[in-house]
Amino acid sequence: MFERLAYLCIEKSALVKIGNIELGEFPLLLAPMEDVSDPPFRALCKENGADVVYTEFISCEGLIRDAAKSVIKLDIYEKERPVGIQIFGANLESMLQAVDIVEKSNPDIIDINFGCPVKKVVSKGAGAGILKDIDKMERLTKEIVKRTKLPVTVKTRLGWDHDSIKIIEVAERLQDVGCQAIAIHGRTRSQMYKGDADWSYIEQVKNNQRMHIPVFANGDINTPERAMYVRDSLGLDGAMIGRASIGNPWFFKEVKHFFSTGNHLEPSSIQERARIAKRHLEMSVSWKGERLGVYETRRHYSNYFKGIENFKPFRTKLVTTETSGEVFEVLDSIVANFS
Repeated sequence: MFERLAYLCIEKSALVKIGNIELGEFPLLLAPMEDVSDPPFRALCKENGADVVYTEFISCEGLIRDAAKSVIKLDIYEKERPVGIQIFGANLESMLQAVDIVEKSNPDIIDINFGCPVKKVVSKGAGAGILKDIDKMERLTKEIVKRTKLPVTVKTRLGWDHDSIKIIEVAERLQDVGCQAIAIHGRTRSQMYKGDADWSYIEQVKNNQRMHIPVFANGDINTPERAMYVRDSLGLDGAMIGRASIGNPWFFKEVKHFFSTGNHLEPSSIQERARIAKRHLEMSVSWKGERLGVYETRRHYSNYFKGIENFKPFRTKLVTTETSGEVFEVLDSIVANFS
């Protein structure tokens, strides 16, 4: 359906804002993704057209206990702005203390994760677990808004399961206590990442006459045509891009090119893909150290070189090689063999 959509000329729309932050007419947001949306990857996405980037989600309990894995996620850089730091938790006092810590990193936005479906998060009543208690969701949001001068946004899902979808009510209540924008993943928690995202509920939230804050769609926006459909047919305020960007920081540029011309951007050359993969690895090693930098960049390589015939032996080397120097050698050999 979406791939057959023709290019549409639309009238200029109003600028989208989160608080006082102007984001353009239809901002593209990099979703917070664990072990993916770290500073190196956020920088690449920003350079390629992302209008807002979010950190990996950060445990409030980890922050207040000064856990190294949580604290390092507070690292943000000027070139990323506007950038949002996303937190998750279920205990009000812990979340308020975490907000105080987050503010010291000087982000532009504080985002609350009410949507993570992972069992270890949900079992603690955090992430999507809080969808079982909308009153608590509202209460936590209200107190966090009161605690900080930064704009507070929320990322959530349609509901716990199909029988408990109350996202229109949820969005209203969060807006009423001061939430400045809401990003909605078009699945329930029970779906996890299975089946198709249902954007119709997100459209209903946007078309609710009581809503005046930006409403962003998330889930399955993996082609420029789908982004255009979300913008033109559903009338939403922006798109939050997650899995489509992994190993493909160019996705944001591709969408914007399609918006402005109606044509697909030419695929990046092998040389360009290898150059960005090298830069990604260099930044990752610089930020995380050799072992983690090499290990956590691996998940991107399949998509960096997606669609290349007879690539499997090189892919295997990329995801099994132990040192950055050896990875650079593999990347050089890819350019030599496929250019």
